[in-house]
Amino acid sequence: MFAIEVRATFCASHQLRLPGGALEPLHGHDWCVTARVVSRQLDAIETVMDFHDLERSLKEICDPWNHRCLNDISPFDRTINPSAERVAQQLAELLAPKIPPPAKLYSIAITEAPGCTAIYTLD
Repeated sequence: MFAIEVRATFCASHQLRLPGGALEPLHGHDWCVTARVVSRQLDAIETVMDFHDLERSLKEICDPWNHRCLNDISPFDRTINPSAERVAQQLAELLAPKIPPPAKLYSIAITEAPGCTAIYTLD
């Protein structure tokens, strides 16, 4: 199995919805996103996929969240809590369809603070 990774960052605030309906204090992070793409075979030029295409796709997905409050953005404005785990899941669901076969998105890791990383892995 071959793998490549690219990273992107965005700045955003959020508030987790706590049990009982209260919100934690509004706070922000410099979110660091790592996308890992895997493939059992390489393409015609012996790569998993073009790094620049993957970087561009990840940036396009992260840009609308930059300098925003995640609680104001769908789907976090409804019932999904904007936890790092759910942010990683949403990014993965947006990025996965943009990966050209036979490569596929394997995971999204998101670091909201040094030493605090959530990972969403696709099956």
